[in-house]
Amino acid sequence: MNPSFVHCHLHSEFSLTDSTIRLPELVARCAEMGMPAVAVTDNCNLFALVKFFKASENAGIKPIAGAELFFDNGQGGYHRVTALCQNRTGYLNLSKLISRAYLEDHTRETAVIRPEWLSADSEGLILLHGRHSPLLQLITHQSNTDSERRIDQWLSMFPRRTYIEITRLGLTEETAFNARAIAFAERYRLPLLAGNDVRFLDADDYEAHEARVCIASGRVLDDPKRPRETSREQYLKSPEQMAELFHDLPQALSNSVELAKRCTLELSLGTYYLPDFPIPDGYTLDSWIRRQAEDGLTQRIHRHGAAQNRQVQDYTERLRTELDVISGMGFTGYFLIVADFINWGKARGIPVGPGRGSGAGSLVAWSLGITDLDPMRYDLLFERFLNPERVSMPDFDIDFCMDRRDEVIDYVAEKYGRDRVSQIITYGTMAAKAVVRDCGRVLGLSYGFVDSIAKLIPMTLGVSLDDALGLSDAAIKDTSLASAELIARYHSEDEVRDLIDLARKLEDLTRNTGKHAAGVVIAPRPLIEFSPLYAEQVSP
Repeated sequence: MNPSFVHCHLHSEFSLTDSTIRLPELVARCAEMGMPAVAVTDNCNLFALVKFFKASENAGIKPIAGAELFFDNGQGGYHRVTALCQNRTGYLNLSKLISRAYLEDHTRETAVIRPEWLSADSEGLILLHGRHSPLLQLITHQSNTDSERRIDQWLSMFPRRTYIEITRLGLTEETAFNARAIAFAERYRLPLLAGNDVRFLDADDYEAHEARVCIASGRVLDDPKRPRETSREQYLKSPEQMAELFHDLPQALSNSVELAKRCTLELSLGTYYLPDFPIPDGYTLDSWIRRQAEDGLTQRIHRHGAAQNRQVQDYTERLRTELDVISGMGFTGYFLIVADFINWGKARGIPVGPGRGSGAGSLVAWSLGITDLDPMRYDLLFERFLNPERVSMPDFDIDFCMDRRDEVIDYVAEKYGRDRVSQIITYGTMAAKAVVRDCGRVLGLSYGFVDSIAKLIPMTLGVSLDDALGLSDAAIKDTSLASAELIARYHSEDEVRDLIDLARKLEDLTRNTGKHAAGVVIAPRPLIEFSPLYAEQVSP
């Protein structure tokens, strides 16, 4: 059976401010519905990209990468378009656009793209123009010379890569817009695309989605003044449902399948990209690390002596063996880079730990000054840290003093280039107690009542609401995870049951971004050639 429809406009939980769609559930449902592909187009980010691609490939679904891009509409609001990556060039250009939005113009709650940026970074991107696109004003107003010029600008930047998206979500403004959009598409010979602007998985997830939006915006569900931008129809409809909805526009349905065929992005996951470590003329990385390690070992033994029942020859033989393994696995640069910034910090009196974890088992690390523990004195094994039979990236646990850690990060950024060094983003999720409190607030329940329910959830690290209700396998095995009083109140009080059921739908969803306290990425080329960059909002 030939596929009949693909969702090309969809938000996942990584949009942060809306959507309750979890990636594993999304790809499983698409496979169940017989859809060959699906796009994830979160709000000006690609946070979900790697998890989305892995989950999709495991489910036999073709992943389509994209994002919803925002533009200033000049009236305090936003226009927006959906951008899909046609290929790797499109991915790199989308990464540039998103990065610029956060790094150069992130003074508002939502990062915005400037239209002029598109002229240089449009190749490989396909744009979907819907009700909220910059073309909206051009479509809904009478034609004039200026509007024709602006239309030509948009179409010339994306030749044969512009689609007009129409939705049928039951919104009041849709009927008039769709009529104009269809006429516009016919006039400029642009393909129509059926969409559903998906925000949640099932029709009965609408209330949970609205609660999520209220949590993000600080509103309550009963607030008559809160924006209501989502329809109950914005769930993941099946191809059959979409075919019924757009029975009069079969081409808009088939165009979604053809569009999916046009988008093919392959990611090189699991490949290590180590930055170039500067070495003196006349040396290679391997010859330089050998010299540094041998000189360092000589100094260490001179200062501390050899371990009991060990000879200097034992040290030199082990050093040679470790260096052969490090070189053979291609991690010479990694050791030199780590040794460089650790020794830079030590030379400036920045406190750093003596070594922690399996890395303390490396004699090369001790010789280079990465660690301060003699592994032969304590019979520590190098093979626990690095083993050619189990190829994985080495990982030193480095403990710099938090008060001066930023100095080390600045040194690394200056040495390798600020466009090649970045701290690592983290994602906060809605944990059991917190999501109960959040849901209680948006439901308008009293603080005392909600607090009494949240306190019934056990204090165990990582406990879930299903654990607390005794519904999970973990709670069956460990009864201390369940709360007898919470279970009783859940079954006897409607208000408690409504609160907990809503919280269970939102539990563990991604809710915000953060910055890893010490994790740093160093790349051999500008980071935007690998991934989009994110920066926190700054004051205008």
